[in-house]
This record gives sequence, structure tokens and C-alpha cells, in this order.
Amino acid sequence: MSGFDESAVTESDPITMASALATYKARAVVDRVGSEAVVVGCDSVLDLDGESHGKPRDPDEARTRLRRMRGASGVLHTGHCVINHGREIVRDAATTVHFGDFDDALIDAYVATGEPLQVAGSFTIDGLGGPFIEGVEGDPHNVVGLSLPTLRHMLAEFGIAWQQLWSDVG
Repeated sequence: MSGFDESAVTESDPITMASALATYKARAVVDRVGSEAVVVGCDSVLDLDGESHGKPRDPDEARTRLRRMRGASGVLHTGHCVINHGREIVRDAATTVHFGDFDDALIDAYVATGEPLQVAGSFTIDGLGGPFIEGVEGDPHNVVGLSLPTLRHMLAEFGIAWQQLWSDVG
């Protein structure tokens, strides 16, 4: 956890907002661990009908958002910031998410779990919200919050081969 206060970022553009959040989070971690470490910061923002949606403020906002999402599609932008030896690389990954049609009773039950209050867009693909998603166009890892292909390309720009991360596996 970075400990960065997300409310400090007020950008309205989803790409700019996600990238700024990822950068500030990565910088906060670098301040604690030092610049010798490879630090990855990520954050996601849902673009739904041209509006940016991070984490909802409260259950009512989550309910309203989930009602707007049903039967619709949105683009989830995940900002990625990698910092190594003081050098920063920032990239956006975008995945289109197609939401199913779900009734108010299901929305109320989902919001009551608390899960949609903790995540951008008020949904998860890898948790209780997964059944709300009918499909994705793009990297499904991005919807979880970290695009593995994007990260692989970013690390390569630092001269870090993906397979180097496997050294402790097995």
C-alpha cells in the first residue's frame, strides 16, 4: 500500500487521472523504500459515457453507478508507473468492459457486501462482481488492475527481461 490520498487527484480525464494516481502511488513507495528498488504503481478509472469513475464515495453512489452500467459498456483505464533508479515510465492500458443486465435486488445485495465500495468503477472481475461482466475487449488482467503485457513492455524499457522475474519460482 502506498498510503497516498487518492482524493488529492482531481483530474477529469480518465487516462490522466489513472496515470496520475499510479505515479503518485509509485512515488510514495519510492520515498519509503528508496530509488534502488523497481517500484510499480497502478490505479484504475472507469470511463462510462464520457464520465470518469474511481471508487464510489458511498453505497448510494455505488448503486446509482451500477444501475447506469447494466447493459452498457465502459472503458477501464489503468495507469501504470514503473520507477527504477529515479527514472519513471508511465503508460495507460485500456480494456472495454461489457456489463450484463442485472436487477435492483442483485445490485442492492452486491453493494451490501461492501466490495464495490473498494474498487474503481464499483465492480470487480475477479470477485463477487465477476458475474456482472458479460465480456471484455482487451487485456483481462487490466480489469483486475495490472496489465501484465503493459508491465512486461515497461520493464523491458529498463532492460529487465520478464523471465528475470521467474528466478525465485519453482
